[in-house]
Amino acid sequence: MKKVFVTLVFMTGTAVATDNVQPRFDAVAGERFAKLALACVGKEYPNKISHVLNSDADVAPPRKLTPAFYGCYDWHSSVHGHWLLVRLVRTFPDASFAKPAREALRKSLTAENLKQEAAYLREKGRASFERPYGLAWLLQLSVELREWDDPLAREMSASLRPLENAAVERLKTWLPKLSHPVRVGEHDQTAFALGLMFDYARVTGEQAFAKLVSASAKKFFLADVNCALSYEPSGEDFLSPCLGEADVMRRVLSPTDFADWLKKFMPQIPTTANPTPAASDVRSTPRRSEAATVDWLPVTVSPDPSDPKLAHLDGLNLSRAWMLEGIISGLPPDDPRRPALEAAAQAHGRAGLAAVTGEHYEGGHWLGSFAVYLTTQRGVRQEAAR
Repeated sequence: MKKVFVTLVFMTGTAVATDNVQPRFDAVAGERFAKLALACVGKEYPNKISHVLNSDADVAPPRKLTPAFYGCYDWHSSVHGHWLLVRLVRTFPDASFAKPAREALRKSLTAENLKQEAAYLREKGRASFERPYGLAWLLQLSVELREWDDPLAREMSASLRPLENAAVERLKTWLPKLSHPVRVGEHDQTAFALGLMFDYARVTGEQAFAKLVSASAKKFFLADVNCALSYEPSGEDFLSPCLGEADVMRRVLSPTDFADWLKKFMPQIPTTANPTPAASDVRSTPRRSEAATVDWLPVTVSPDPSDPKLAHLDGLNLSRAWMLEGIISGLPPDDPRRPALEAAAQAHGRAGLAAVTGEHYEGGHWLGSFAVYLTTQRGVRQEAAR
């Protein structure tokens, strides 16, 4: 029987499903997302700062407080906006956006700027600053620079090291004291951050940190059962509490153990008697299985993409898509839940990518990062030699 495959073709702000074509994420598609980051990493206002004032001396504009990561509306979005540029230049070094992206990175990630960022993080009263979401993304930026074989990347990686070390130190101090996980769909979610931390620790060889993160994930989540997926999403979620938890547990459990755990944790995932063969990229799986298996996890629609909080739901589709891909990657090849997971990943990926238009700054300043994390499979593929 002839197979029909799905690809995502990125054109004029939309993602179009096309039959009988192999999946494509090329420099033209990447340019859309690069432009979003380039438009915001140096854009100081509007700005939503999370800033503790210790004295009058702390009253200053964002560019003075955090001179590397002051753009993109808030600190964490600036961090993963810089990550986006590094990721895309690594992926498409000869693309038209590569030169302006390198220039933007060179301007931001100087030794002096990052030294001041580290000092800011260590200041009194800032123990919880951007913890854990922003700090976890900072570690992803560090990984991206470490893996990039380029003189500029090596220079920026060395400059980032003081801030990176401060972030790791902060997280190592915090995790042993965290008595319960935070199970929300926004920045404070514990599971998502643990996943980024664990990937950082594996790539960098930080074995003690990896052990701490793995032990924390198991302490928080190993005994969990029957996640209330029907309660999702909350109205301002950009992360799924249930899928986020499963996505970190597939990192710290063997495929067999993870499959058993997932059966108890998310029993609502449909199964099939004849599972689709495993594929290296879930976006290339047969579309015909989708109609029968996506109802268990419907895509979401933002009621107002111009609202900073309501726009979160567009990001939820993207993060769900990559979490579903991560869950698939952690299961045995013959697991009967793979077709349902693959179909849901495709549906969420299409919906999420179609929403990354840049029309509204409220979403445009961060959705590009989520789109690139999905399309380059950062959470699944680990390129660094371990």
